[in-house]
Amino acid sequence: MREQQYQQVCYRTEQRDEAVVLKNLKTGEKGVSFGCTHAGETVQVRLENGELDSWERRECSEISN
Repeated sequence: MREQQYQQVCYRTEQRDEAVVLKNLKTGEKGVSFGCTHAGETVQVRLENGELDSWERRECSEISN
């Protein structure tokens, strides 16, 4: 995702307590955001199977409703 999209996802996740649905473009996995690491430009996600992971900004995309 682009820098601006990343900032929007992080804002919605951290300031509005929204769980944003994301897809990992490399693996095809889906997950919901629960935090961001701005220094490394990563998004922390909870995968569909309940596991936690961290994805780089460039390797994920928001899934729109």
